[in-house]
Formats: sequence, C-alpha cells, structure tokens
Amino acid sequence: MVKLYLVRHGETIWNIERKMQGGMKDSPLTKKGIEQANLLKNRMENINFDIIYSSPLERAVKTSRIVAAQRNIPIIKDDRLMEIDIGEWGGLTKEQARERNPEQLNNFWTNPKIYVPDTGESFAQVKTRVVSLIKEIISKYEGKSILIVTHTVILRIMMAYFENRPLDELWEGSYIHQASLSEVEIENGCYNILLYGDTSHLGEIKSVNTI
Repeated sequence: MVKLYLVRHGETIWNIERKMQGGMKDSPLTKKGIEQANLLKNRMENINFDIIYSSPLERAVKTSRIVAAQRNIPIIKDDRLMEIDIGEWGGLTKEQARERNPEQLNNFWTNPKIYVPDTGESFAQVKTRVVSLIKEIISKYEGKSILIVTHTVILRIMMAYFENRPLDELWEGSYIHQASLSEVEIENGCYNILLYGDTSHLGEIKSVNTI
C-alpha cells in the first residue's frame, strides 16, 4: 500500500490581494499562512511519512519545510507539482483577467475541459503531468507514506483522478483551503480517500480561495 498526504500551501500575500498566481508567479506566505502551516505541522507531528514531494514554488517549499519541522527528510522538488501556468493572467485579479478574455476566464472556472488559454497551459496538459507523477510515485514507493505539498488546481486534478471524475467536473467536490489536508490510500490499483480538503486543524484561520 502507498499512502499519500496531500497538502495545499499556506496563505500568500497574493491570496489576500485576490491575485491569480498560477505556476509562473509566486508570492510569499503571510503571517497567517505560516501559522496555518504550523497548525498543520502540529496535526501531523505523530504521523510518519517517509518522503516529501513539493512544488518548487517558494510558497509550497516554505510550507513543506514548516510541516517537515525537525524530520530529517529531504524535500524532492518536482516541476510536475507546479500550479497551472495561467500565462498573462499571473498577478492579475479575476476582474482584470475578465477584461482581457471574459470567455476563457468563464471556461476556466465553469468548464475547464474546453478552456483554451491565450498563453499558458490547458487543464488537459496539467492532468498529463500530474497523473504521470502519481503513477511514478505509486510504482516507486510501495509500502511508503508520502507528503505532497502543492496547489489548488493540482490537488483538484489529483482528487478527480482518484475519484474517476472527468475534467468538466474538476471544480466539484470539497473546497480546498490553504494548508488543508487530504489523505489517500492506494492498494492493488484501488484508491481509498480518507480525507478531502480537511481543515479541522485550522479553526478560524481559513482563507480565501484563489490559485
């Protein structure tokens, strides 16, 4: 069996400014984001994990380091865990992105299957890289527990894959807050979802949802 602990990074400055970050842009964790990561660390302090994978974006790496705390586990940075590349929308608010291409912004949030970016990645392209990583981890780490720290769209794609949901249903399911925890067991080709976007460790310090 392989066990995955799936985490979204803590709150960032652009999250509270409601700016779209995507995979080509980054902003640091806020004080609240660091607190969220520490609360998750406390929750996971008695959970053993053998390997840590992280998006190479600093907001994810910082969260990984906090959650890993004093454990002597190297962080494997993998580009396949980077957030979806939203091209020229990076750093814009939704309202600013809507002014540039209202049709595709609507598709992004309501019909990802037909979303065609002016620049950046389609959801199908992101799914290809994410699924390749999932399959690699499953084949490589039998009997291990893996912590994966990444981003909203990546987590949505992962959970949809485990639930066998198509891309046009990507935004269905539980809300994925910053520093939330999902847990999946994988055995003999079967996926057992134990937690999905759980935030019970965060109390009242959940944040707005932006990518």
